[in-house]
Amino acid sequence: MPLEAIQQIEEAEAQAKQRKLDAAAAAKKTVSDAEQSGQAALSQARADAESQSRAMLEQAEQRARAGAADTLAQMKQACEALRQSAQERLPAAAELIVRRVVNV
Repeated sequence: MPLEAIQQIEEAEAQAKQRKLDAAAAAKKTVSDAEQSGQAALSQARADAESQSRAMLEQAEQRARAGAADTLAQMKQACEALRQSAQERLPAAAELIVRRVVNV
């Protein structure tokens, strides 16, 4: 075999080996890039979920505060109505007590 043919074969083998190394490096870079992209997407999704969760919690707390204020207002009205009713019946109750005490 001529020396030139052997050199061509060696050169072809070296090029094939280099292409194989280049392909392996490109594959590693692709995997690394995909992992980084996935981690970034995951981090963003977590941040979005936390933000949405905080917003939902704040809305729930606002609704709860509004509901508590409404309930408090209703209870104040009910207490006032009971107080007023008791105030109206106070003279009759006092009169009843006096009659029982005097009749005893």
